[in-house]
Amino acid sequence: MKRPLRSIDHHGRLTEGFAAIRYELGVPDGFSAEVEQAARDATTSALPAGTGHSRAGVDPVDLTAVAFVTIDPPTSTDLDQAVFINAHRRGFSVLYAIADPSSFVGPGGPIDQEAHARGLTRYSPDMRTPLYPTSISEGAASLLAGATRPANVWTLELDSHGALLEASVQRAMVRSVEKLSYAEAQRRIDSGDGSPTLMALRDVGELRLDIERERGGVSLSLPAQAVADVDGHYELVYDESLPVENWNAQISLLTGMAAAQLMVEAKIGLLRTLPDPDEHTLDEIRLSALSLGIPWPESMNYADRVRDLRPDSPRHVALLTSAVRALRGADYVAFDGVVPDDRRHWAIASEYAHVTAPLRRLCDRYTNEIALAICNGQRPPEWVLAELHELPATMGRARRAESQLDRAMVDFVEAALLIDRVGESFAATVTANRRDGRSAIQIADPAITAVVKGTATPGTVVNVELVSANLEQRTVEFRFH
Repeated sequence: MKRPLRSIDHHGRLTEGFAAIRYELGVPDGFSAEVEQAARDATTSALPAGTGHSRAGVDPVDLTAVAFVTIDPPTSTDLDQAVFINAHRRGFSVLYAIADPSSFVGPGGPIDQEAHARGLTRYSPDMRTPLYPTSISEGAASLLAGATRPANVWTLELDSHGALLEASVQRAMVRSVEKLSYAEAQRRIDSGDGSPTLMALRDVGELRLDIERERGGVSLSLPAQAVADVDGHYELVYDESLPVENWNAQISLLTGMAAAQLMVEAKIGLLRTLPDPDEHTLDEIRLSALSLGIPWPESMNYADRVRDLRPDSPRHVALLTSAVRALRGADYVAFDGVVPDDRRHWAIASEYAHVTAPLRRLCDRYTNEIALAICNGQRPPEWVLAELHELPATMGRARRAESQLDRAMVDFVEAALLIDRVGESFAATVTANRRDGRSAIQIADPAITAVVKGTATPGTVVNVELVSANLEQRTVEFRFH
């Protein structure tokens, strides 16, 4: 859920600035005529899903009678996942339908080549730059309500405590019965009038959160800074999640861990990894807690300490900012025949694979094909094997480009928001002291993060004065007041 903080009124100037940033960073502006034509041809073909090029698995089964629902932001139309959960006396059966762009994207063709160049869907405040043409990502492959679509359906059997007993994936034709926003799904669950799937989602989500705690999974509640278009104007916001978003995320995590388990056992796959932080980093984070007056007993591990930190406490925000340092170094690792030693995701505390967002993330199209092949006792198709070991580098480039765009957009909006407020004072929380003699600060209203010359005790609330705001350079400067 987005909590608006302060509006920006000069909408037209911002839109021009967003376009200039995309041009500067080389973000694609639409698709070529060749790619668009290939997408139209693919989505209007009379061929049934799964034909036309080498695919893992067998022909799709008909699961259109299953009452899948999607839960997404209200404006989303590139719908990757739909869920159905059946609660029974032995536990839960989770069916998780994942969109199948492979039904429309031929390997090596113009759509595929452009997708490899992009790697990810990139989001700007005024638009998104999709991985695939919208006739695929928001049309023929999107799990839109009331439309029959090809999908890769994961079946996850859980016991009554939420532990995974068995996992498999198959090609299927599915039909979502309803598109829900997070807010509407939460309202129905809270009121008790949600569908059986929604009510079971809450139960499974809470059980999986318990399991996450037991295995030592890390969950940070530090809100992310973002730009949102709200009713035709832009606002800087901090993300705040509803409980249903966390429950929904647990289904995605469960699927990714199940996929990774299949791959490790079959000795072929692509895993998302995060190395263990070094002891020096963990010691520094623990010392930060002690200096902030936050208890951290020797018997308490990192995951348990950070899980209960709240973003509405200045001291907690300071420690959360420090704790993020332990989560650096995420990567992908591909393997075929020899399972790598460094294959775990430290924050998830498990092996993990990206499989649940194929409309927005290139590698998921490949990982689903690998999982399908494993479940059918086959080798993955040659087009998958040919690209497997190139995917970590491809996704790494895409991730770096995504981060660069996100930071540039936020910096630009910060400057635009503050350009008429030079000389004003703001309350800020000091989140860290830097080695260059400056302090990192977080302002709640408006949603600004910045650095200030000089040092102050992390976790304290101070007043800072805005010295300058430069729209062209996308910079703001504060000083202690």
